[in-house]
Amino acid sequence: MNPNTFILKFLNRKQSLFFDDLEENKLELSESIKNKKVLVIGGAGTIGSSFIKALLKYQPGKLVIIDLNENGLAEQVRDLRSTPNQFMPIEFYTYPVSFGSTVFKKLFFAHGPFDIVTNFAAHKHVRSEKDIFSIEALLDNNIIKAKGLLDLLVTNPPKHFFCVSTDKAANPVNIMGASKKVMEDLIFSYSGLFKVSTARFANVAFSNGSLLEGFLNRIDKCQPLACPIDIKRFFVSPEESGQICLLACILGKSGEIFFPKLCEGDLVNFVDILTSLLIEFKYEPVKYNSEKEARESMEITQQKKYPVYLFKTDTSGEKLYEEFYTEDEVYDLKRFNALGVISKTSNFSISDFNKIIFELEEVLNMNQITKAQIVDWLKKYIIDFKHIETGLGLDEKM
Repeated sequence: MNPNTFILKFLNRKQSLFFDDLEENKLELSESIKNKKVLVIGGAGTIGSSFIKALLKYQPGKLVIIDLNENGLAEQVRDLRSTPNQFMPIEFYTYPVSFGSTVFKKLFFAHGPFDIVTNFAAHKHVRSEKDIFSIEALLDNNIIKAKGLLDLLVTNPPKHFFCVSTDKAANPVNIMGASKKVMEDLIFSYSGLFKVSTARFANVAFSNGSLLEGFLNRIDKCQPLACPIDIKRFFVSPEESGQICLLACILGKSGEIFFPKLCEGDLVNFVDILTSLLIEFKYEPVKYNSEKEARESMEITQQKKYPVYLFKTDTSGEKLYEEFYTEDEVYDLKRFNALGVISKTSNFSISDFNKIIFELEEVLNMNQITKAQIVDWLKKYIIDFKHIETGLGLDEKM
């Protein structure tokens, strides 16, 4: 099953949401990318790899991909090299390194200066706040390492810098979303030194680690399915996720946040996708009242029926719906066909963030730091941060 094709069919889209915007701006995209040097950080993930496929259509001259996932990079190379008519620049390099490491700085100067730099290396899951150790890793990746990257870019400023955000940064209720809200302010504090843009967008259907990818893995392993009945999300296909990032990176002005023009009617319940997915695999869903009952009923798959456990969400940081902007943000819905654009300036200067990062590192270096203390620290910089705490995490569910 092709995830791009399935989700577009389910969402009743005949083509990519951003097809018209790509067509209308293909000349500017080509002029900005053709023969240019590009660095993609976090390029082996779903969004990063989708961005790369969208980028390669415009024939960059050099492409350097960084990702900690060595196996993901290996598969990405095989995929790109095996795709018919896929343009590949002669100068093409992949490195399994952290973008916060010394070796990354060495290769940055060795391969640069870059015309385009993009960063997709982010903690993006709500489950990332399950305990203090995962929270520390999240904050280090989404904020502290991002600051180090920005300081590095000051030495060799690119023409375009893009750092991916999330719809969960709008009125955040979880630490991941709050960290990306801080990240937005952080990158925009540098917007006077080089062009900086980002994008908030919907759930990427079947992305690595997502609930929908989990559905595919459970079916492949003949395991039961578990799904919340009360959560609605906006969805884009993997291909669309790369396209919106490309459009925001190249067409965005410094200090702009792009988002897809989706409305309340586009919100989709996970259960509806689950049902359609099982029908695609020619299964009839059968509801059970517990994970245990579902696990013990896998024999019904021989009758082309599938055990499903449905539940109301009760985990920390889960919002029942998503949004792309807040009431106090100024946005433009006329500039593009399928994209809205928020124009922002950071509430903080680079000097402010030097102090903020120092303070955050001091907090994280405390021996007995708690989740509540992290939430309180975030509230100093996100005044309206209303964290949802239930005491339960996603690791406690199937």
